[in-house]
Amino acid sequence: MGKEGAREKRMVGIWVVLACIWVWNPSFANGDTDPADVSALNGLYNSLQSPGQLTGWTSNGGDPCGQSWLGVTCSGSAVTTIKLSGLGLSGTLGYQMLSMTSLTELDMSNNKLGGGQQITYNLPLNLERLNLAGNQFTGNVPYSISQMVPLKYLNLGRNQLQGSLNDMFGQLTNLTTMDLSSNSLSGDLPESFSSLSSLTTLYLQNNQFTGSINVLANLLLDDLNVANNHFTGWIPDKLKGINNLQTGGNSWSSGPAPPPPPYTPPPPGRRSNPGQQSGGSNSPSGGGGKSSGIGAGGIAGIIISIFIIGGIIAFFLIRKRTRKSSRAETLEQDQPFTPLASNEVKEMISFQTSSTINIATVPSSAPISLKPPPRHKSLDEDDFSNKPVMKKANTEPIKATVYSVADLQMATNSFAIDNLIGEGTFGRVYRAQFSDGKVLAVKKMNSSALPNQSTENFIELVSHISRLHHPNLTELVGYCSEHGQHLLVYEFHTNGSLHDLLHLLDEYSTPLSWNNRVKIALGAARALEYLHEVCSPSVVHKNFKSSNILLDMELNPHLSDCGLANLIPDAEFQALDQNMGSGYTSPEVTMSGQYTLKSDVYSFGVVMLELLTGRKPFDDSRLRAEQSLVQWATPQLHDIDALDRMVDPALKGLYPAKSLSRFADVIALCVQPEPEFRPPMSEVVQALVRLVQRANMSKRMLGGDTQES
Repeated sequence: MGKEGAREKRMVGIWVVLACIWVWNPSFANGDTDPADVSALNGLYNSLQSPGQLTGWTSNGGDPCGQSWLGVTCSGSAVTTIKLSGLGLSGTLGYQMLSMTSLTELDMSNNKLGGGQQITYNLPLNLERLNLAGNQFTGNVPYSISQMVPLKYLNLGRNQLQGSLNDMFGQLTNLTTMDLSSNSLSGDLPESFSSLSSLTTLYLQNNQFTGSINVLANLLLDDLNVANNHFTGWIPDKLKGINNLQTGGNSWSSGPAPPPPPYTPPPPGRRSNPGQQSGGSNSPSGGGGKSSGIGAGGIAGIIISIFIIGGIIAFFLIRKRTRKSSRAETLEQDQPFTPLASNEVKEMISFQTSSTINIATVPSSAPISLKPPPRHKSLDEDDFSNKPVMKKANTEPIKATVYSVADLQMATNSFAIDNLIGEGTFGRVYRAQFSDGKVLAVKKMNSSALPNQSTENFIELVSHISRLHHPNLTELVGYCSEHGQHLLVYEFHTNGSLHDLLHLLDEYSTPLSWNNRVKIALGAARALEYLHEVCSPSVVHKNFKSSNILLDMELNPHLSDCGLANLIPDAEFQALDQNMGSGYTSPEVTMSGQYTLKSDVYSFGVVMLELLTGRKPFDDSRLRAEQSLVQWATPQLHDIDALDRMVDPALKGLYPAKSLSRFADVIALCVQPEPEFRPPMSEVVQALVRLVQRANMSKRMLGGDTQES
């Protein structure tokens, strides 16, 4: 019995050891995969159409690492690789892939993905290899790729991409291979291509690129294909030594290339060949250590000749001008080329009067940069009222009706309280009915809302905002500047503001349907996209909130107060800003007072939360943990069950679950605390367009609701 007892003890010990190994080995654990990765893969699966060939995959839950999902490779509990090439997959990429922080390779090439839609903006940022070649994606190269610093291999060839490339490649110094071939990309190559210091293979053939390829001259390429584009100019000599170079099907210039400039500093991030001087590194005709057609002595001779000829011309110009009796004394104090200065001023004024001056820059507190280097003291001063050249921009007629104070008093019944329809940061808004039956909205500007409280500044403001035109902006109809009063007259929208429609419901009100909420979000996003990415310079709204989104009879949104904040420096506007503490303000504005494009994106995300939940951004009548809408909602945006509990009860469950989830994914990106991780509005628009398309298809699921759109 003693031996049997010892044997039993040994067996028990062995089982204890095996149990410990089972507990500590992650591959034996149930539900081993990182939940964020599981959720992202579920989202990808749901975004694909008829993905039956993805063995092991599920639409909800599962364990990709423990259950060996097709094409998925893990390291521990993290998904590191997704390879699903050539499976005939259709649909789109998932909307939650940004959360896959351990994913280093994504290969979805040679499928039927996209279906005429754009590449999703929220791709994983730690990818080293991204291959989406041979699909049906359209639109442009997503700007989020600019944040993928570890990226070594990028292949977007053989899609339907179009438009010009953004100047977004400055951080991709690890990229060795890039293939953008066989698309419809156009425009000049961006300057940031010169920062691709590790690039050895570049395929750009079969596109519609234009301009020169000089930006590629200093890259240490082994393979370059730029065939079948619309490139012009000369092929830099440095590129002619590439092992595999294909340049046919372009409009290259014939004859000798022009001589290089005397000195061109090398762009940052470029690698230079050993022993090569920086002066010759950017030469389009230089060839390593070989002598170009003109030596240093020849260049010096040309420069000296230019100076001599210029001096002779200057001498005769001065001599001629000094003979003019009426201006002799004045011209003695000017420089020889004074006429050039006057031409520059004329060109500057012409540029100002012909351009769309939207007065916002990034950061928005910076002054408008529409002038050459200062020549007079008044151009250096910060006070807008002391800039005579800027005032000339307003000599162009303003395409808006001029009203008198008497006209507006009559239309508003002397600004009676019964006609008051709103009050905001810049003043009160009144309903105005004119004798011809037309109904408009009149904003009576607060004196504190105008810089320097001057008529000239008000006219400048009117000039700027009268040039903003978009279907989702509230159009400026006219203005009044009389007797110290400053008023703006806008088109009137009968359904009031989104804020009132969401938060001031009574028993006679009809709640917004889900599809209308998505439509409103999309229209408002397009308005911000116009201000941020179409206007030049960009316009930062600074005051984006649901009460500034007005709705017409068809519930189309129209963003108001556009351009009003941009003549006011950030510090002064922050003192006026009624949004501070209201839940719309981004963390960086609260901390630093700096309004940027990304702070507008944050405010847009808050409005989307209002649409989803029906709650106010800040509500002190609720429990303390639920008063701040962003803080309460953000942790629950990726939880399906929590989303169902968060959604506005007024919807009564009439919404597609997938549409709700994707709407929440966009919100999560927009309200991220770090501004650099928020998407540009063009990418938000892309995501919402897809939601609208799916929402239109879901009408029958919602019982044919006539309010759906």
